[in-house]
Amino acid sequence: MIDNLPVKTLKHNNLTIEGYSRAAVQTYWRFPELKIGFDLGAQPWSFMGTPTWFVTHGHLDHIAALPVYIARRRMMKMEPPTIYLPQVAIDPVRTILQQYTRLDRGRLPCTLLPIAAGDEVTLSREHVVTALATEHSVPSLGFIVWERRKKLKAEYESLNEEDIRNLRMSGKEVSSEMRLPRLAYLGDSTPEGLDACPAMYDADILITEMTFVSPNHRPKKIHKFGHLHLDDIVERRERFKNQLVIASHFSTRYHANTIRNLVEKQLPDMLDGRLHLWL
Repeated sequence: MIDNLPVKTLKHNNLTIEGYSRAAVQTYWRFPELKIGFDLGAQPWSFMGTPTWFVTHGHLDHIAALPVYIARRRMMKMEPPTIYLPQVAIDPVRTILQQYTRLDRGRLPCTLLPIAAGDEVTLSREHVVTALATEHSVPSLGFIVWERRKKLKAEYESLNEEDIRNLRMSGKEVSSEMRLPRLAYLGDSTPEGLDACPAMYDADILITEMTFVSPNHRPKKIHKFGHLHLDDIVERRERFKNQLVIASHFSTRYHANTIRNLVEKQLPDMLDGRLHLWL
């Protein structure tokens, strides 16, 4: 396999997290078991087989590799991918792809679909993705991946298997759907985008930005540019119920050791060992 871009990998329970994120450089994540990815700031060759992508917003470090990804799949005779984008990005992206087709003289077949806050996309019988509004300098979205389970309704819990089977045979719905937030992806956002969706704090895995970490960068000024500061995470430390919190999208102003030292100074327990710095 061609190793042409940085990719870090982490396993949590039955989910593999792969990707890389650095502010103003490139952001891309994928989850092989779910067959989806978030953002296309660059496109590692190994990610080409992932058929469905959700793009948070139109900044280049989150979308620049979209034509490359589509072209590679066509070249390898793969099915056209499906890409979900904020409504405001659909027409500009379509125009960009048309211009690249003129330059490349090759088709760029894909399905571009608009997605808005509150929309839901079915991935499989077990998983759905919901979109939520975030707060950034351009229209942006975050995403939650939910696991769906069937649970027997309370009024039927005392029945035996035969009675439950008979009820099902008669057309009675004996179970209700239960949803568990397994993965939350914030994208780029101020704290308001994080706070607006309680499931962000409850998901098994949360991938959040933490663009700024230095005390010399004031959070209030950072928020004007649509980003989070380390102080925002510290202020909310009691709200994070996640099993794993991945902090990413750090500014290029900081060396990795600087980030590590500043975060560990303010959060010496690293959220009880649950905070992972994606460096």
